[in-house]
Amino acid sequence: MTVPHPRPTPRPVRRALLAAVAALGLLVPAACSGGGEPEGPVTLRVSTWGNDSRLKLTEQAVDAFEAANPDVTVVVENSEWGSYWDKLATQTAGNNSPDVIQMDEAYIAAYGSRGALLDLAEVSEQLDLSAMDATVRDTGLVEEALVGAPIGVGNFSVAVNPDVLERAGVEMPDDTTWTWQDLAEISATVSEELGSEGVYGLDGFGSGAAELGAWTRQRGEEVWPTTGPGVSEATVRSFFDYSTGLVESGATPPAEVQVENANLPLDASMFATNRAAFHLLFHTQISAFGAASGTQLELLRLPAQAPGESPRMVNKASMYWSIASRTEHPEAAARLIDFLLTDPAATTVLTTERGIPAIPEVQEEISSLLDPQAQVSLDFTQAITPELVPPPQVTPAAASGFSDEFNLIGTDVLFGRATPADGTARVLSAVQSMA
Repeated sequence: MTVPHPRPTPRPVRRALLAAVAALGLLVPAACSGGGEPEGPVTLRVSTWGNDSRLKLTEQAVDAFEAANPDVTVVVENSEWGSYWDKLATQTAGNNSPDVIQMDEAYIAAYGSRGALLDLAEVSEQLDLSAMDATVRDTGLVEEALVGAPIGVGNFSVAVNPDVLERAGVEMPDDTTWTWQDLAEISATVSEELGSEGVYGLDGFGSGAAELGAWTRQRGEEVWPTTGPGVSEATVRSFFDYSTGLVESGATPPAEVQVENANLPLDASMFATNRAAFHLLFHTQISAFGAASGTQLELLRLPAQAPGESPRMVNKASMYWSIASRTEHPEAAARLIDFLLTDPAATTVLTTERGIPAIPEVQEEISSLLDPQAQVSLDFTQAITPELVPPPQVTPAAASGFSDEFNLIGTDVLFGRATPADGTARVLSAVQSMA
């Protein structure tokens, strides 16, 4: 599963650390791995983030790699999400990067564009990604260099609790035809029927950058376009009008309840405790919610803007494996990544822990090992793959902090501290300054 990100690091700290990484542009050539591998045994440092369950599975997969590669010792350095990026920025600026780095879409351009990550074309003999769909593989491109090997895919979608819908007397919507207006109306009905029990239709909407990205794409724009139009004033304003309308109708909780819910541990949140019918997420997160709720949850396509329109969903790399450009062991690092992505001794241990595997053959290999809730994620991926549109570029190097910034703006709008018009102006200003 993909673990939801905890509360973000304060922006002044994060910006200072990213500034330190920016200095690498003056210090690190685009590729500095040098010649061949040093002879003899080598030790690889691998940086990861995640909970204890993910760490345990990763260490099992690493143990299998070491057994098959006795010349390599692997040391796993694990952190939680917020401190991970602070630590990595400090290590990178101090020329002490781990050899193999678990990388996220929001940061890969910030590191890749400044020469901190190896172009994986240099180790293609050890790391063969040809079995991966090109549209997925190429999400690891930064300035024409492949600096990240996608580990898995995530689809931003709608999780639904069928039991809550049944209790409210509401039928399961048809996700091949439904619209955002349908979601609003169904959610308001659930809240009306079950509100006395503290249950809402949709547990929150309006402060997530992924929500804005999907909404913008459905209107033929992108927040960070490579070609075509960028996000417009009309699009951002319509997004905030929709989010505030959900609160006014009771479809979502009041702002203070939404914020409180977002800061709770996953297993204590509204959707995980059967107090919401719908929840927007990257789809492999459904396993964690299902385990917490004790309910078999389902996944739905995103609503469309209007009847008959496509929801224009995309594959997002759940995360990447990258190699530090200054590593002394690029070939051994590539062998490790290849093993984690393709070898059954690793893939049958990791299964969907870091998203639905990005390689279709691996998806088939692990299918029989999945529990029913994880199987929902895999079936959903395979069902919608023919419908997906090409993914946008990764978050630009200067925009790694946009998600935090948008969360603040969206929250202000929900609380009424900013009008939708004011929020729109702030979003457009932030986008312009980070593009």
